[in-house]
Amino acid sequence: MENKRTRNGRDRQGAGRATTNQPSSTRRATASEVRAQDRYARSRYGAQPANPTKRTATSQPAADDAAAQRLSRDEYAKTHKHKKHGKLFYAGIAALAVVLIGAGAAFAYVQVLSGNLHAGLGNVGQYLVKTNMTKEPFYMLLMGTDGSAERDESGDFGDSYRTDSIMLARIDPVDKKVTLVSLHRDTMVDMGEYGVNKLNAAHVFGGPALSVQTVSQLAGVDISHYAEINFDGFHEIVDALGGIEVDVPMTIDDEDAGGHLDAGLQTLNGDQALILCRARHAYDEIGPGDEYRAANQRLVISAIAKKLLSADAASMASTVQALSKYVTTDLGVTDIIGLAQAMQGLDPSTDIYSAMEPTTSEYIDGVWYEINNTAEWKAMMKRVDSGLPPTDGDVVDKTSGTILATTGDGGATSAGTAGDGMGAVKRGGTVAIRNGNGVSGAGFDATERIQGLGYSVNTSNADNFDYRETLVVYNDPVDKEAAEAIVKALGVGKAEQNANTYLFEEDFLIVLGADWQ
Repeated sequence: MENKRTRNGRDRQGAGRATTNQPSSTRRATASEVRAQDRYARSRYGAQPANPTKRTATSQPAADDAAAQRLSRDEYAKTHKHKKHGKLFYAGIAALAVVLIGAGAAFAYVQVLSGNLHAGLGNVGQYLVKTNMTKEPFYMLLMGTDGSAERDESGDFGDSYRTDSIMLARIDPVDKKVTLVSLHRDTMVDMGEYGVNKLNAAHVFGGPALSVQTVSQLAGVDISHYAEINFDGFHEIVDALGGIEVDVPMTIDDEDAGGHLDAGLQTLNGDQALILCRARHAYDEIGPGDEYRAANQRLVISAIAKKLLSADAASMASTVQALSKYVTTDLGVTDIIGLAQAMQGLDPSTDIYSAMEPTTSEYIDGVWYEINNTAEWKAMMKRVDSGLPPTDGDVVDKTSGTILATTGDGGATSAGTAGDGMGAVKRGGTVAIRNGNGVSGAGFDATERIQGLGYSVNTSNADNFDYRETLVVYNDPVDKEAAEAIVKALGVGKAEQNANTYLFEEDFLIVLGADWQ
């Protein structure tokens, strides 16, 4: 149609200059008209005309013919230019459409991932305190559920599981520090309308919302974000990162956890990392399995953080995709990526602090509970909230090499030694402190001095206040070195093996004497 309109336009101009008084049916075509028709024919059909019209004596003068020819070329150039611009315009539209379609697909994909991440949160948002997660410290509750494909198929657990792992994280994007405090799942707590229960039951009774409320009340801090991971798919997240490097403290043989794992520095795949996170019975002959398992979980999380913060865009994307399948969180895809970018530069060996909630085990009405040691716990959380490590020194179990607490000095290793010697021989046990001098507050002060060793402590008065020297009493000869470490932390007293003189159920007994200052 464009060529046709251009040609007709030239017809009208040519008629005006030639024989305006003759009907178009009787006048003869000019040479320029013939050439224009020829060009039209060639452009449309790609061939020369069969019988081109010859010039006659009645044709227009050469000057007029040349002018018509120039006009025809100009018109042709304009038409061709218009065609060229038209092609560029439509090519631009096509390119823009591709970009918009790609952007729309990416947006839709991100929305799907975010939808997966937010599934099952319920009304937890009502109990989360808003903060600027890239510009100020905040607390995040991390929970690992014991859900699995087998349990899903059984239908015995409904939509809720008890939480297998509970961790309170303080994340500081300004100073690039992270503090991980594991909470005993068997901690006795008052859940109001649900009565006195174990901490991990909160997830069963009220899901994420009740878990956040309960932990917030226990720790005395506001919680801004929540993340829950189903351990059944944990291995896929590790595999998406290409494995993680972990110094496994000791050889693990635990069929309940998934099998065997060699000790030493190595790159763990997803299944191996899961064994380390689940192993509990491997420590039955050493100490409380839950405490060692929680320590290993913090070790794995630190390794994941290290790998994630150094990941390229492709690895980051595949990790977030894996996260969306097995993690429930209030964070969106852009939140996760933004936080990862804000925390880049964090060194897990110096910038991640860790510890365990101090408790004492008690058997009540046929059930074992962990009783929170209130004084020590408050002192620990005061340190955490101010940005300090939870403990004064690193705590490494000498027997297994498990790192039970880290202060970010880079000294804690699975070889069983700490940077300053503090707690290197700690066995993850309990301590009874008895005030034998009558000084008010002495028991609390002693608790603060040894909290860096990571022991669970209970305090009360001794049978009398006539003790002249502070004693650290132990039963097993292998605990002598640990008792001496306690004396060092107290700054006073002596270690003494029990000769059936003292009755106590804890691993160590501290009797504060008149030499206490």
